[in-house]
Amino acid sequence: MAAKAIQGRAVMVDLEKHFGRDHRYVTFDDFQRVLDADKVAVEPGDMLVLYTGFTDEIVKMKKKVDPARAHAMCCVLDGRDRGMLQWITDSQISALIADNYGVEAVPAQPGPDLTEHPSLPLHNHCLFKLGLNLGEIWWLHDLALWLRRKKRSRFLLTAPPLRLPGAVGSPATPVATV
Repeated sequence: MAAKAIQGRAVMVDLEKHFGRDHRYVTFDDFQRVLDADKVAVEPGDMLVLYTGFTDEIVKMKKKVDPARAHAMCCVLDGRDRGMLQWITDSQISALIADNYGVEAVPAQPGPDLTEHPSLPLHNHCLFKLGLNLGEIWWLHDLALWLRRKKRSRFLLTAPPLRLPGAVGSPATPVATV
């Protein structure tokens, strides 16, 4: 994936539509209610894309990002929710992508024991346990609104990387085909 584009079926879950842009930890139960309400089916191999409105809000700040506001807006997955982590495993998705800067809350809610629990539990679960790629800070506004208007959630996603050997991440230049 660092040298070639990922391409395949993707499905968007529109969290912004259901929860607005206030800061909210989305639990598995919250997530399941959104899937049910929008009749979204996530199948093995899907790239799961989450729209929260976060990048929209960052763009509105016109290059003067308020860090306090950035940490207190829009939805994030609750990485400590065991049901959410188990669903990610069971769903067999091929990637987890969001328009926010961490997919999960950064920092995560406090764990029961900081010496035994990772500070970013969803990252630990996805990257290290499952080998599941994460995508962060993607511009999803236009696609989300188009899908919302058409009452759709599926699309073809192509995401070629910017090849940076030795880097820990790679900016993608994703294209959605609807």
